Amino acid sequence: MAKNNKNAISPTRQEDYNEWYQQVIMAADLAENSDVRGCMVIKPWGFALWENIQKDLDKRFKETGHENAYFPLLIPLKFFEKEAEHVDGFAKECAVVTHHRLEENSEGGLDPAGKLEEPLVVRPTSETIIGASFAKWVNSYRDLPLLINQWANVLRWEMRTRLFLRSAEFLWQEGHTCHATSEEAVDETLQMLQIYKDFSQEFLAVPVIHGEKTASERFPGAVKTYSIEAMMQDGKALQAGTSHFLGQNFAKSSNIKYMTEENKEEYVWTTSWGVSTRLIGALIMTHSDDDGLRLPPAIAPQQIIIIPVIPKDDVKEKVMNYINDIVEKLKTLRYREERLRVKVDRTDKRGGEKTWYWVKKGVPVRLEIGPRDVDDNKICLTRRDKAPKDKQFLNRDDCLASLPDILTEIQSNLFAQAKKYSTEHSKKVNTEEEFLNFFKHTSEQGIQGGFALTHWCGKEECETYYKDQQLTIRNIPLQHDNESGQCIRCGGESKQRVVFARSY
Repeated sequence: MAKNNKNAISPTRQEDYNEWYQQVIMAADLAENSDVRGCMVIKPWGFALWENIQKDLDKRFKETGHENAYFPLLIPLKFFEKEAEHVDGFAKECAVVTHHRLEENSEGGLDPAGKLEEPLVVRPTSETIIGASFAKWVNSYRDLPLLINQWANVLRWEMRTRLFLRSAEFLWQEGHTCHATSEEAVDETLQMLQIYKDFSQEFLAVPVIHGEKTASERFPGAVKTYSIEAMMQDGKALQAGTSHFLGQNFAKSSNIKYMTEENKEEYVWTTSWGVSTRLIGALIMTHSDDDGLRLPPAIAPQQIIIIPVIPKDDVKEKVMNYINDIVEKLKTLRYREERLRVKVDRTDKRGGEKTWYWVKKGVPVRLEIGPRDVDDNKICLTRRDKAPKDKQFLNRDDCLASLPDILTEIQSNLFAQAKKYSTEHSKKVNTEEEFLNFFKHTSEQGIQGGFALTHWCGKEECETYYKDQQLTIRNIPLQHDNESGQCIRCGGESKQRVVFARSY
């Protein structure tokens, strides 16, 4: 990759944000486009990020009583036809299997053969197929609540794709639950939204606004949809997770009923909720800089990289013995109740090449150790959340003892930096002129606006008017000031502000 005079990534964020994003992914070796249009290959460093996301979220889910299960990739078409609004919402994105084998043709090629009696849809989401199982599993009030999560892949035939942010096939988790009452289902929906918010801010260090989607932005077939929205460094919003109160719509289409304590048959109330590998895109665009990826220690595949600096072969043994002793001591330390993730770069690359390799991969802490450091009983420490040349030469034992605290500080610092950016690019606006000027003015500075906190009357026509300008209501925040006002479009009454932004 070409390297300019000052930064490892070219172009910079200000020069071309979209291309910068692609170059960060390439430089960190996270993923690449596959030979299947719109699909991606997630490489080991990128998949390690997903594994850490999965590990932390899975723990949070299980702490709230959810269990993991797995359901088929292929869904009978007739299942989608039961829920009209749902199928309308996904019809243009569905891939359909119509044959079950290949046969050689007269020209030596292969053609589909063995036409299926009924087409099968490749899973775009699993409400319908999971509903078929739930209808068998739920019979009595004693079977409720039913709290199930699935880790899986899905396929949505996206026309415009981008690594992690929007690909045809992606990895995700989807939770599906059944409840005896509407109140219990709503509580579940909001509980999972809060889990997503806490996870995003505590683990990914990505600040979010959590709130309810407007009717036009709801999940197909849902009664209410809630989301967490994060601001990227170009000012655009990224929907990082959703939680849906489905009412009884899917229960009725899938015939999920239970017998109450009063021996009366009722339909259950259901929810669904999910996040995906899109979170890695959020991570990249929230924290990375013009030198590459920057990772919060909680999610980093390696939290500490040790780089031996060996100018001559005759000092190699001395330096490596010193490093090996450090590694043994680090094994006794903990960060977030887990052993530190530490790697020694034993490659034969040159020192500068090694350094930039790990800078671009976003490792939070680098320890560089040469023969002089051994003689002085010191360690050269550099933090990825600070400038590349901001080095500290520390006493070895003091340095090692402080590493868990340093990682904690980096995690907090990255969140604080992202929060500061989000706050600085969010603004309360009260008139349409001010609203339009906000997005026009900031776009001239190289970003896409930010979050405009403004009043809206609740009418769909006032919402959709701005969609032609790619300005959408991201959500109606759950935490708000109860500030009444007038809709910027029609002047109608508004009880609170909503979040308008351009989005991915």
